[in-house]
Amino acid sequence: MKRRDLVDLLMLAALWGGSFLFIRVAVAPFGAFPLMFLRTAIGALVLLPLLLRTRLRDGLRGHVGHIALVGVLNSALPFVLYGYAMLRLSAGYSSILNATVPFWSALVAFVWLGQRLSRLRVLGLLVGFAGVLVLVWGRLRLGDEGVGLSIAAIFGATLSYGIASVATKRYLSDVDAMLGAGGSLLFAALILSPFAAFTWPEHSPGASAWLSAVLLGVFCTGFAYVVFFRLIERIGSVGAVTVTFLVPAFGMLWGALLLGESITVAMIAGTAIILVGTALTTGLIGERKATSTGAARSPRRTRAAPADSPPD
Repeated sequence: MKRRDLVDLLMLAALWGGSFLFIRVAVAPFGAFPLMFLRTAIGALVLLPLLLRTRLRDGLRGHVGHIALVGVLNSALPFVLYGYAMLRLSAGYSSILNATVPFWSALVAFVWLGQRLSRLRVLGLLVGFAGVLVLVWGRLRLGDEGVGLSIAAIFGATLSYGIASVATKRYLSDVDAMLGAGGSLLFAALILSPFAAFTWPEHSPGASAWLSAVLLGVFCTGFAYVVFFRLIERIGSVGAVTVTFLVPAFGMLWGALLLGESITVAMIAGTAIILVGTALTTGLIGERKATSTGAARSPRRTRAAPADSPPD
């Protein structure tokens, strides 16, 4: 991996890890629907200049419905679920649970596309979910004193990401990747707009909440997409998905440094186990990597790829 690719990888992990920080700060003042409407709308605006450079109308022709579907599954629904969950859960803890996305992607691909799961990948699923158990053990209580519903919301979000990754592969494989990303964000913003209007806070959120919302949209969504697809062009999707290993570390780091969140032994142990499972499930260890340099030299017009590591 070249130095510039390593820099991009670390920057992307820092951005997506930072998204949990910004959500944690802004979701209570805004509410889940308004905040995620701002996130998707701002992210789409950031990508708009790039979209205008493509043949936008031709690219959308015949794919509007599928792009809208991916917009719901990859942005609108999981973003809102994360917003709801992080009213109760810390940024660091949420970023760790986000690392379960590849497990859901593998399971959905098995059920929907009949994609074979090797023994190592099945082992990765089992190891990964063992790590999840370490994290959630004793925290699944419902009611005012428990966070069970919040944890369930994150699992709903990561499942939605997994379905979105397979839907992208199934329906948008011949669509320019940046067009698919920007179009799905635009549709997500349109879908969320009436819910955001209905639940918009009566009192304007403070400066820190507005700043967090803007940074979430500009850097952790719009700019992060650009970096992610640039990495896919250079090192391939298998290499780019290694960002999954770094996001929880940055999520915990930002939460601890800027919000004073604690990092427990269970969080570190659960993270380590989940990431071993992720490496096995995605084929990053234990299986021969099909391509690295070949993928890095792919044409600049990158086609849509499954979002194994979603922008969160």
